[in-house]
Amino acid sequence: MKLADIYMQFQSDITIIEQELEASVQARHDVLKNASTHLLKAGGKRIRPVFVLLAAKFGTYDIHVLKNIAVPLELVHMASLVHDDVIDDAELRRGKRTVKSQWDNKVAMYTGNYIFAKAVEASAYFDHPRVHQVLSNTLVEMCIGEVEQIRDQYNWGQNLRVYLRRIKRKTALLIAVSCELGALAADADPVIQKHLYNFGYNVGMSFQITDDILDFVGTEKQLGKPAGGDLRQGNVTLPALYAMHHDEEISHLIKNMLKNEFPENIDMQPILKAVKESGGIDYSIKMSDRFLHRAYDSLERLPDCEAKNYLKEIAAYIGKRKF
Repeated sequence: MKLADIYMQFQSDITIIEQELEASVQARHDVLKNASTHLLKAGGKRIRPVFVLLAAKFGTYDIHVLKNIAVPLELVHMASLVHDDVIDDAELRRGKRTVKSQWDNKVAMYTGNYIFAKAVEASAYFDHPRVHQVLSNTLVEMCIGEVEQIRDQYNWGQNLRVYLRRIKRKTALLIAVSCELGALAADADPVIQKHLYNFGYNVGMSFQITDDILDFVGTEKQLGKPAGGDLRQGNVTLPALYAMHHDEEISHLIKNMLKNEFPENIDMQPILKAVKESGGIDYSIKMSDRFLHRAYDSLERLPDCEAKNYLKEIAAYIGKRKF
């Protein structure tokens, strides 16, 4: 089964979530309204809401309950993208102008803050303290991840542990809690909630590592931006981290080329070629696969059902993205 087929199974429920997202980002102020709507219309896979819906299949499934956790989680993701684009000075996302590009940094930051606030507001539907504990902790950890990324820009000496902790906070955690809170909102067994959290965490780690691989091997059309963008901005991802730790010449090449005061003018092709030839891509693929296998292990602990098979298909899709 293809990923699109899974989405088709939940089309009506995803439509409800899309409608709720659009209603959530409406604002009395035109700038906030237009900037938020611009971000929403840029699209996205809505993978986090889909994880919420699939996880809920292990309990009592009710879209009119689930939308109240699927929407906040997607809003948190959207808000983090707006802030990311300010930090990275990104002009494009998914091939379209970012909020900071369309307006400016100040508008983008307040738009992100506004969307975060709307996420908290939307989650007020639940009176279960665990929902709010998990959501607030996720926001805290994501903020720490962003600050750590800023701290570690152009830090060529960082190690694997630092990188893995950062991508956990930036990406994997939100996917993990999407699975956990979907199950919690559906009153699934706490043991099932734990296994779904572990599945989401490992899928999220694999997902981000795959994104980092694609930044070296993907085309501009595929990425919606030029390849090598992360490294150009001083963000050391796994392929480059491996290459720099295993080849001193590549380390010198990267450090010397990225000393340029105008990194947007740097020809990244020599660096991309060197990282590929270093074995950094192969190493990163193995690391991604390792997390993916852990995700499959977590699924094996769950009861057999159609949702379990769908989760396997999504994990398989994530594993294939690098090819």
